[in-house]
Amino acid sequence: MSQRNKNEDRAAARRKRTPVRPDVIKSYTVAEQYTLLEFLLANVEGVKRTVIKQMLAHNQVAVDDMPQRQFDLPLEPGQVVKVNFTREFHVFYHRRLKLVYEDDDIIVVNKGYGLLSMGNDKTKDGTAYSILRDYVKKKNPLNKLFIVHRLDRDTSGLMMFAKNEKAKEGMQHNWNNMVLNRKYLAVVEGAPEQDCGTVRSYLVENSQFEVYSTDNEEEGQLAVTRYSTLRKGRDYSLLEVELDTGRKNQIRVHMKDLGHPISGDRKYGAAASPIHRLALHAQTLRFIHPITRKEMSFATPIPASFLSLARR
Repeated sequence: MSQRNKNEDRAAARRKRTPVRPDVIKSYTVAEQYTLLEFLLANVEGVKRTVIKQMLAHNQVAVDDMPQRQFDLPLEPGQVVKVNFTREFHVFYHRRLKLVYEDDDIIVVNKGYGLLSMGNDKTKDGTAYSILRDYVKKKNPLNKLFIVHRLDRDTSGLMMFAKNEKAKEGMQHNWNNMVLNRKYLAVVEGAPEQDCGTVRSYLVENSQFEVYSTDNEEEGQLAVTRYSTLRKGRDYSLLEVELDTGRKNQIRVHMKDLGHPISGDRKYGAAASPIHRLALHAQTLRFIHPITRKEMSFATPIPASFLSLARR
């Protein structure tokens, strides 16, 4: 066993011996419109105004499981406010990974391009998975994290992770019914002849890990991609893309099949990379929560570099 592994084992043993001081968290459901401070003053009993303001300042208040410090944040009926009377809620920050939503069962993030979703034989650390795993274990060393789905390293956008096995299995075992809609944005070279259309083929991966289309259903997996044109420039077009299936490199291959590869995608036929990245972004994600069964919907803005490129 290497010295690094021995040190990690000793650290893990120390964490197990050290009792974790339990959080004292109370939840309050909003019944009418308030600002956050007004709501706390009206509902948190036995706590002085100065103490409540201190708890706000020290990230001990969360709205819908996201820490909040804005005292005049408007609240709507149905939202849930949590107060941690023990310690601050841990605030996540990473330059290439933005936390969009978190509860007891799932995490939704906006992944930056160039960041691996999870490790491989060459890279174990510095992935979206390892960054979030370290984050949840800072709260409690016994916490776990599970991959639910992936984005290509060079694709940015929305991803979901599960914080327990029940949530992971609930999504993965019934993925097609649980995920209601996924939309991507792609800037492609040129402009498709038709403003809207559907690409359908069977995808196969060769020994060089390159995916390609075939009409032979016995050779590959069915892939169906729908697209619509949002903006046309002289040299590039911005497309909205929806997946009926979720295959590896599906959008990249189907844009190549259209004769309009994604900007920056030299692997699949792009001539140039003017914004120095693959111009593919997972913009929206709508799904059924695996535990609460509520419909969840998340969206991100169009990347500014995509808009400027589509004007060219």
